[in-house]
Order: sequence, then structure tokens, then C-alpha cells
Amino acid sequence: MNFDPSWGQAGQSIQQFWQEQWSKSLQTLQQMQSGAPMGLSAMPGLGAAPNPWAGIMDAMQSAMPQMATGPAQAVQFDAAKLQGLQQEYLQSVQSLADGKQIQALLSRDKRFAKPEWSANPVASMAAANYLLGSRMLTGMAEAVQGDEKTRNRVRFAVEQWVAAMAPSNFLALNADALSKVVETKGESLAQGIANLLADMRQGHVSMTDESLFTVGKNVATTEGAVVFENELFQLIEYKPLTAKVFEKPFLMVPPCINKFYILDLQPDNSVIRYAVSQGHRTFVVSWRNPDESQAHKSWDDYIEDGVLKAVSTVQDICEAPQINVLGFCVGGTMLSTAMAVLAARHAREHGQAQAAKPRSRAAAAKTGSKTAAAKVEAHVFPVASMTLLTTLIDFRDTGILDIFIDENMVRLREMQMGKGGLMKGQDMASTFSFLRPNDLVWNYVVGNYLMGETPPPFDLLYWNSDSTNLPGPFYAWYLRNLYLENNLIKPGVLTVCGEKIDMSQLKMPVYIYGSREDHIVPVAAAYASSQVLGGERRFVMGASGHIAGVINPPAKNKRSHWLREDGEFPGAFNDWLAEATEYPGSWWTDWSAWLGSHAGKQLAAPKSYGRARAYEAIEDAPGRYVLSKA
Repeated sequence: MNFDPSWGQAGQSIQQFWQEQWSKSLQTLQQMQSGAPMGLSAMPGLGAAPNPWAGIMDAMQSAMPQMATGPAQAVQFDAAKLQGLQQEYLQSVQSLADGKQIQALLSRDKRFAKPEWSANPVASMAAANYLLGSRMLTGMAEAVQGDEKTRNRVRFAVEQWVAAMAPSNFLALNADALSKVVETKGESLAQGIANLLADMRQGHVSMTDESLFTVGKNVATTEGAVVFENELFQLIEYKPLTAKVFEKPFLMVPPCINKFYILDLQPDNSVIRYAVSQGHRTFVVSWRNPDESQAHKSWDDYIEDGVLKAVSTVQDICEAPQINVLGFCVGGTMLSTAMAVLAARHAREHGQAQAAKPRSRAAAAKTGSKTAAAKVEAHVFPVASMTLLTTLIDFRDTGILDIFIDENMVRLREMQMGKGGLMKGQDMASTFSFLRPNDLVWNYVVGNYLMGETPPPFDLLYWNSDSTNLPGPFYAWYLRNLYLENNLIKPGVLTVCGEKIDMSQLKMPVYIYGSREDHIVPVAAAYASSQVLGGERRFVMGASGHIAGVINPPAKNKRSHWLREDGEFPGAFNDWLAEATEYPGSWWTDWSAWLGSHAGKQLAAPKSYGRARAYEAIEDAPGRYVLSKA
């Protein structure tokens, strides 16, 4: 290896700084325990600090403020695991005397795999020390003794610290970035500074070249029109692509914490366009990005004036006794809640017998009376079927998000915004990004600022950066009643829109989808809805994560999905999976066949949007609401 003089004194200073940070990180873990394992103070490369464990508590307190309140509590470690880590670390440090060992170590991590790292002794030693130290800290997090929530919080804090302290994140230690500075005669550095200033102005790190996307021009382009609006949402109806459509219209309810066009990115991966192409008269809720004038809106407002209003409006426009509905993520939770409200009202107004199951068209025909059939149809439940995509109803398993939720945190949010205010969209977006810090944060910090690169165009990441606000009362209610107390699965505990709700009273057929690698709605948590709802169910698991698993059009023939056809829904997800069959390709075709079976007969497609003068087209899709920035 040859020393690159371009590192200079600055590189050595940063190297010293970085080594000190590792020493501090070890010190703090020592402070979290009543005593250090014997011999740890002699670990090489950690400096001569009197307490050689140090600094990670700062990262923990920064990542999770709720851990910093009250008197400090000692975190206990498994002594045997710590001794094993110590021995492993000592052996690994000794291997750093061998250049080939260092090169092999770096090659296993994509951040340090390029030849520039191995060619520079300062950079390679910094990266090697980092990898050994991060491995040790991660092992120490696994050695924490305590309840699962405490262990998960420690793991998360360590992950944030380790991700942030990678030498690749520092210009003076990033051999690849410095090589590019020399190669471009400083142009990459100048462009990196320009990228940094641009991102500071827009308030978030760019994950894609946002200048290449315009909502309504090359994303959210399926042809349609806004046919209704109120202060919470616009209702978009889409132009049919088939000569005939199913008699039961189809309404999609996306999450209100994101823009609706995740369902309509490009023509070849649009869920909306796919539904229209399958013969469904399709409507979509486009939530308004709330400003201060909606800062007082509650969960009840969004259910009554949002979801339920959308359902009744679609019924009215199409003059349809029943419609089919779909909810995605939080939109699915809102939709399920709205259906429970509707079920309670329907049962009270028409009686349980009428609410349970509508008469078939054949049975109605036997009466020989159109008037009698109309009366029967008037009493059927307004929703014929429901699709839930990556949706939580049972909040017992909320994955990594659970580390943020406890009584203190929820109470703080209630004090801050329970009576009014806004949860800023960028704050939520940042939280979700740091769930995968290397992929969704530091990868772009290095590329955009240190390398001076413009990230490639990617529609999904453009959408991901187009965040929305939430009204404080809505957000606070959601945190307490669902994430913290899991009240949605408790019959009669919640009163929503004046109705005591019971999810088991939802008797319509339900199609439930979960993604295998979902870190926001774990697949087992999506499956748990099958244990709560009271009607016919079908569950499918798709590959990939929260978004990529859902947006998986059949034409691309990517990924797999899993089904079981015996109709059994055991209590544990793993028991369901043990008897499931893997099928190649998208789950969309299975869902389309299922939805079509609940959509009724075919009718001539409408020639215009809305219905006569009652619901005239207001403006072309995607409408004004989706254009509002947080």
C-alpha cells in the first residue's frame, strides 16, 4: 500500500477524532453497567482514557429522548458474551498487522470495497478499525439483558451510532471521495457543496434527482378527474379503459401520511391503472396536505368526513347499493375503523339479520318485483369486499417502530399537539429514513455531498420525499389508542364517530396482503388481521418490503408470493406459512381474480365523470391537493 499525500495533516486529525469517538462510545457502555469486564481497559487501540468504554449514551439520548428522562438506570450485560467479545476483538486487532487481512475485511463491506481504500494506509486502517469496533458494539448491544423493548432500543441506538461514525461519511477519511476530488480537480467537491446547499433549502436529503419528476406529468398520470372535494380530501374518478365495467365501483383509500400517487407512479407499475384495466370503475381518495387551518382535525373527522364520506359519495355517484374498497397502510387502518363504524350503524338501523349477508340477485329476481328487490338492496351492507395492504389492525407487533412508543412519548405528543398543531411531514419522513440509516441516509450523504453526484431518477424515492403533515389531534389519538394501547381489537372499548366499534362484526370478505421483509408492518402483524375480522378471508404474502412488495406489477414477473388454499387461518403466522405454497411473480393477478368475484355483473362503461349536475368534474386528475408541499 502506498500513502496518498493528498490526505495530509487534516486526514490524520480526523483519524484521531474518529478514534476518540470510539473510545467515548466504549466509555458510555461502561457507565451503563456497574462494572467493566476484567481486562477491557487493556484493549488496544482505545486510548488511555481512565474509563475505556465511552460515548454511545449521547447517541441513544439523541435517537430516543424518552430514554434520557429520569434517573439513569444501569443496563446489565451477559458477562459470558462480553468476555467472548473481548477475546474476539483482541484476536481481530492482531490481524490488522497483515495487509492482506485488512484488504479481505474491507472487501466484505461495499462502503470500503473499492481499491482506493486498500491503497491508502490511513483510510484502510480507519475502515478496518471501524469495522472491528462496530462489530464489537453491535455484539455488546446483543449482550444487553432486559425486556425486549429495552434490548431493541439499545440495538437501534447502537445502529444509529455505528452508521453515523463510518469513516466513509467523513471527507478526510473517504479515500474514494478524495480520489475523485483529485481526479476532477476539485469539481466534485464544489458540486457536493452545491448539492448540500440545495438540500438545505429544500429541507431533506435528496434520494433521487427530483428535478426530473413532476406530479401529473410523469408520475400520477392515469387519466381521470376530481368529482368531489371537501376540506380533507378530493375524490378522483378514473377514465375507464374497458368497454364494460363491473357494477360495483371500487374505492381506494391510501395513507394520509403520504401522497396517494404511490398507487399511480408510472403507467407500467400503477395499481390504479391496473384496477381500471381490469374493468373496475375506480375512485381514489387524495388526502389534503393539512396546514394550520386543519391543525385541529381529529381521527373522528378523518373517519366521518373522510373515509365514510368517500364511501357514500361513490355510492351516490354510481347509484350503487354496494362498492368494493381497498386500504393501504394507515389508510387500511382508517378504512377498517370506518367499516366498524358503518357496521355499528347498519346493525342499529337495519338489524343484524339484514346486515349479515345480502340476498343474491337470483333470489331477488324470484320475488318478481323490482320494488321488492330495490328494498332488499337498500338494506345490504354498503361494502361488498375489503382489501387491506400492509395494514395494522392488531398493534401488538409494530416492528422497529415499537422502540419509539411508550407512555412518556405519547403523553408528550398529547401535550404538544393533542388539542391542535401539526406533526410535520419531514419529521416523520426522517424517522422512517433512520430506520434504515445506511441505505436511506448515509448512502445519499456520501454520494450527494462527498462525491458530488446526483442520485439517479427513481419514481418511488421521489414519492418517498414528497412528505405530508398530520393534524396533531389525529396523530396523538392514533398513537395512544392504537400503537400504545392496541384498542382497535378490543370490542366496545373505542367509540369512534359516536359508535362503539367491534372489528369482529365486519362480515364482508377481506383480502389481506403482507410483505415478507416489511419493517413498518411486519408480515406477522398484517396476518394478525385474519384473527380479528369476522368474515371470509384470504391472505397472501409477497416478497420484498413495505412499498416494493406492494408495487409489483405482473408484467415484470418479479418476486414471488405465497398462498394456501385450504381456508385455514391458524393463530400463529408461522403455522400458516408452514403450509403455504410459493408462486412465482406478482400477487396482483390473484387479487384481481378475487376482487372480480365480488364485483358483480358487467355494465356499459360510463361516458363521463361523476353524475349529471350533482357531481360534475371539478378539475383533471391528479387534482390540486396532491400538489401541496409539506
